[in-house]
Parts: sequence; structure tokens; C-alpha cells
Amino acid sequence: MGPTGTDTLRLELAEALRSSGLRVTAPRLGVLTALRARPHSDTDSVIRAVRLDLGSVSAQAVYNVLAALVDVGLVRRIEPAGSPALYEVRVSDNHHHVVCRRCGATADVDCAVGRRPCLTPSETSGYLLDEAEVTFWGLCPACQTEPGTTPT
Repeated sequence: MGPTGTDTLRLELAEALRSSGLRVTAPRLGVLTALRARPHSDTDSVIRAVRLDLGSVSAQAVYNVLAALVDVGLVRRIEPAGSPALYEVRVSDNHHHVVCRRCGATADVDCAVGRRPCLTPSETSGYLLDEAEVTFWGLCPACQTEPGTTPT
């Protein structure tokens, strides 16, 4: 029998860990698998997903794994204003996010310029800029259909 899609994904994730200088462990694979399936997850959602996949794993272990994965660049941490930190595995490009003001749903938005920093401020104060973080805010399609929603 050949490898399943799940086996192929785990092999790919294991290679990404090794290439980043990290040991391959079940919690690391579990966190990456969870984030591949559910981008823009908060820590509690990642913990629940990893526990469903692996069984018993401590919350602290997941926090530690997330921190390690962010440190080596395999995971990106985003912090929309007024929201808990969210994590995603889409790290290899310059993209932004759109967040629903009502339910907090978050989605990726490709950068119109495609390179960093995608915005040029009127003044840099001598800084050498390498990134601009952009968050768009509005109502997601589901919240737009709720009663009492008026178009802007």
C-alpha cells in the first residue's frame, strides 16, 4: 500500500521541521497539522485540535511548540486589534488579513503590490523598512446576512 494523503502531509511537515533545525515530535507535527487544517486559529483552538489528534497533551506544550515554530519562521503569529493572537502556516509570501468586526472570522488577502513593505509611509524617521502589517476590517459574508445589518 502507498502512503495516504495524511502520511504525505506528515512527511512534508517532518521535513519542514528538520530543515528549520527542530526535532520532529508528535506535538510539533500535531500543531502544524492543526494549523494547516484551520488557519488563523487561536491558541485554545490549536490545543483542542492537537488533543483530538494526539490525545493527552498539555496546554504548556502547545504554547511552547507555537513559540518555537514562530521563532524558526514555520508559523506566523498575527494579532488583530482586540483579538487574541492567531496563528497560520502561510509564511512564505507577503499577504494581509481581513477580519470581521462582528464574529472575528479572519481570512487572507493577497498583497496588491506583492513585495515588502507594500506601503510607503510619508516619513520613515530614519528606519529601514522591511514590512508593513495591514489588517482590513468589515463584515464577513455570514454576518452581512444577519438581520439588522446595513450596508456601508
